[in-house]
Amino acid sequence: MKKKHIKIALTGNPNAGKTTIFNVLTGTRQKVGNWPGVTVEKKEGVVNHDDYEIQVVDLPGTYSLTPFSVEEVIARDFIINESPDVVVNIIDASNMERNLYLATQVRELDCKVLFVLNMADLAESKGIRIDAAKLSELLDVEIVYTVGNKGEGVTDLLEKAIHLAEQGKPTLPERRVHYNRDVEAAIVDVQAMIDECGGLFYNSRWIAIKLLEQDDIIRKRVAREVAGASGEAILQRAEAHRNRLADIFDDDLEIVMTDERYGFIAGIAREVVTMTKKNRVDLSRNIDLVLTNKFLGFPIFIFFIWLMFQLTFSVGAYPMGLIEKGFSLLSLFVDHILSDGLFKDFLNDGVIAGVGSVAVFLPNILILFFCIAIFEDSGYMARAAFLMDRIMHFIGLHGKSFIPMLMGFGCSVPAIMATRTLENRKDRILTILITPFMSCSARLPVYIVLAGTFFPKHAGTVIFLIYLTGILVAMVTGRIFRSTLLRGEDAPFVMELPPYRAPMIKGLLIHMWDRAKQFLKKMGGVILIGSVVIWGLSVFPRDIRYSTDYDGMMTAINNQYTAELSRARNQERHRQLTQERDRAVDRVRRAREKERTEKVYMGRIGRLIEPMFAPVGIDWRGSVALLTGFVAKEIVVSTLGILHAVEGAADRAALSKALINSGMTPLSALSMMVFVLLYVPCLASIMMIMRETASLKWAVFNIVYTTVVAWCAAFVVYRTGLFFFAG
Repeated sequence: MKKKHIKIALTGNPNAGKTTIFNVLTGTRQKVGNWPGVTVEKKEGVVNHDDYEIQVVDLPGTYSLTPFSVEEVIARDFIINESPDVVVNIIDASNMERNLYLATQVRELDCKVLFVLNMADLAESKGIRIDAAKLSELLDVEIVYTVGNKGEGVTDLLEKAIHLAEQGKPTLPERRVHYNRDVEAAIVDVQAMIDECGGLFYNSRWIAIKLLEQDDIIRKRVAREVAGASGEAILQRAEAHRNRLADIFDDDLEIVMTDERYGFIAGIAREVVTMTKKNRVDLSRNIDLVLTNKFLGFPIFIFFIWLMFQLTFSVGAYPMGLIEKGFSLLSLFVDHILSDGLFKDFLNDGVIAGVGSVAVFLPNILILFFCIAIFEDSGYMARAAFLMDRIMHFIGLHGKSFIPMLMGFGCSVPAIMATRTLENRKDRILTILITPFMSCSARLPVYIVLAGTFFPKHAGTVIFLIYLTGILVAMVTGRIFRSTLLRGEDAPFVMELPPYRAPMIKGLLIHMWDRAKQFLKKMGGVILIGSVVIWGLSVFPRDIRYSTDYDGMMTAINNQYTAELSRARNQERHRQLTQERDRAVDRVRRAREKERTEKVYMGRIGRLIEPMFAPVGIDWRGSVALLTGFVAKEIVVSTLGILHAVEGAADRAALSKALINSGMTPLSALSMMVFVLLYVPCLASIMMIMRETASLKWAVFNIVYTTVVAWCAAFVVYRTGLFFFAG
């Protein structure tokens, strides 16, 4: 039997639990992309319930449907143009009045609406009681109670949505917001003109309201879709009413109508919301007394960030070992079944070693994203922005800009996309330009290798300090930009602090799985291709003309020690001679490999750019690794492994030994980490900067500026270290 198809759209305020319910409904059956024409994330999923296949679309979180932001336009246009069978409006039951503003706007669209009173347990703990039956009667909507992070009420939600989609019940116009007499008269007049044109793309009353509110998108659409002079006449009539009503109320009509909506909402709240007399303890407020305290809050925040990186490094070490063994076994299997030759080298040294050297860091990246997801889902992310608000004012921004920056710890691409929530264009560009200094997870493998090799006892603390350096550089850079290129006043801002919630394990795992999928796709794409290209450049040309007969030297050493070994008087002397011979042969072998790597294509490229990096203590291998990191930072580690001819895929110990043998010191390793932290973000981030700023100029500027800053910072670190510690 073929299942019936239903499409439902989830809408609601930020922090109302909409995404939590979406994750509960769809689980891992999600498809994530972008809305057509914009870079705002689009999430869809499928739920099978009884005889129905339900397509669930998670609309961007908004506070209203007034088109001030891309998210609001997307949410409104989807409801109008895509006509979902049911719009499910997620409402934070503990903040009814604030959430009902969007809910009443959705109700005005005359679509089939289901109100979901989420976080019912939190409302109850605050002593808030909502008469759902009364609310349903007043607005003519179905009501469902849910506790999203516990999965309670979700089945009821699905059943009510199916029932609503199937019943075909018309909405009752008298249950919508009714404005004062003068405004209603203007709405009726403009609505009549629209009806005379035979109706338009949506409900005529709603279009009339939008024209009176001077909604530019609707004005342009009316002008485009109404033939002849009728469209212009409708717009002129709406404008005339606007002017007359502005004179009557001595205020903008949008403000008047907003006040009317809030008055309508206040009346509803008075009817359906009651507060119990129990003296409840507001847990969120009490926690905030500590976590947002002006003396304690910032040190606690720093501690949480430090703890996140300690966990990332220490806990991640265990599964990393298992992945290393897995790739080593795979490499041994290839070594066993294939005979020596170029193809075997290609598989072992190019594909397995290249991809394996990056794949081994998957646990660290997942732990990092798990911690970030805890910050977001628990409500602490908003507190971090609140704490940073005073510091952000130093660079002419506000705490809201810190949220994209904090997201940059995970990945710069969605962090840059998240700047769309900033209303001021200069604020948005400034935040975009400084966000890449926040070290993304792709840089983490480089830190783990270098810090683990040269600072093994304090690796977590070193990595934390690297991330902290990125924040400080972002602040200083932002201050410079605000004073020169992007001058402007601080934008006023009120930070919403949502209630604390216990993160849902399922939701956290979904966040981790989404990141794992992206990482695995990158491993099978850009990292694999990059590793193969680097391997090819590091083994060709094959006919190297050496300056010395290394094979002859090794033969002579072996012959010399063979004679001496035959004359050895005891076993101890035999062992000493054997070790001396092996060391001598190894020195010659390393000299030959050094000359070979210098004469292959990759060595020639490295020698060409080495003078640029020598002053900061980075050799030609590190220079090449940094160059390849422009495509994706994960490739830096695989490049180092290939150029140092590390035997054994994903063998961190072998790579660490090779780095030490190459002459790299703790100081030069620190210099390289600082450079990796600050220099140009990956190619995908540059493309996103170009799209979000709508300017090639800012993308090129970011490439040049970040690279210059990285070189200067690495130079200061390296030269200062030499001054204090040399000799």
